[in-house]
Amino acid sequence: MLVIGIAGGIACGKSSVAANFQRLGAELLDADRVGHEVLLQPEVLEEIRVRWGESVISNGRVVRKALAAIVFAEGADDELMRLEAIMHPRIGRVLKDKILKLKSKQEVPAVVLDAPVMFKAGWDQFCDKIVFVDLRVGLRQERALATRGWSPDELISRERKQIPLTVKRERASDIIDNSGTPEQLTEQVHQLWDRWGLSLSRHNKHLPKSPKPISF
Repeated sequence: MLVIGIAGGIACGKSSVAANFQRLGAELLDADRVGHEVLLQPEVLEEIRVRWGESVISNGRVVRKALAAIVFAEGADDELMRLEAIMHPRIGRVLKDKILKLKSKQEVPAVVLDAPVMFKAGWDQFCDKIVFVDLRVGLRQERALATRGWSPDELISRERKQIPLTVKRERASDIIDNSGTPEQLTEQVHQLWDRWGLSLSRHNKHLPKSPKPISF
């Protein structure tokens, strides 16, 4: 079983790439979703309450938007580091456990790890391949505004708190260009799947191993 990490800038289309791998039979591990689960752990809730107070707690749950406003504020690097110290080790343990369980299933050809802070948290060590999804910043800003309501300044501010894109690109084993059509994106994913020698899962045996080539 191959573990495939998906890397790239904010709003570059990592989820679309992951979805294409899923259609070929890969299992998805969404680190953000695991993070939401970790936030429900009583000890995590209490650590956050002690650090940031009741203003980020409502009805026994963390108000993620309120907490994000604190840790992603300008000059709040210490606050973000504190939150990461609480969250990253716990998320990492859950991800590692899920990967080990999936490796015991012979019918799973690959696992896709979608984790925006993969390098920063050290979760790239779980991966056999890392795919960098490339998309110029102007298009990413448009997508972030349309899908998340983020201004260009907010995207840039959040991205500055991550590992630089140049480093992510250098540490990737493969690169996908997401500036084209959805069909072109799908074709690139199929090409990687073939290059890595992965088989289709049983429930996707009816799919062609590689779609008809698309002219760029």
